[in-house]
Amino acid sequence: MANFTAHYRNARISAQKVRLLANLVRGMYADEALDTLKFQPQRGARMLEKVIKSAVGNAQDPDQNDGRSHRIEELVLTDVRIDGGPMLKRIRPRARGTAFMIKKRSSHIHVGLTPIDEI
Repeated sequence: MANFTAHYRNARISAQKVRLLANLVRGMYADEALDTLKFQPQRGARMLEKVIKSAVGNAQDPDQNDGRSHRIEELVLTDVRIDGGPMLKRIRPRARGTAFMIKKRSSHIHVGLTPIDEI
């Protein structure tokens, strides 16, 4: 069970694209995951990096965890979920009066961190 969470809802990127990166960093320490994502060229890496930094900030906030601040080196990514979000449906006109549906997909990015001493 993750103690510190952060979410990015309605991210304008397909869940399939971000899941590849989520599988890459799942189970890593938070600082290793940030270093790994820094060198990934995909656009989703910036989004996932931002959510991980937010979760680390939540873990380092003494007001949220009984006056205790956790260091980034002792936090592990235990819960990294990428769920599909709402789709924007657009129409592309085609030949002979027909139309194709274009689905602009979005995703919800959820990250959970747990201190290593609680695993």
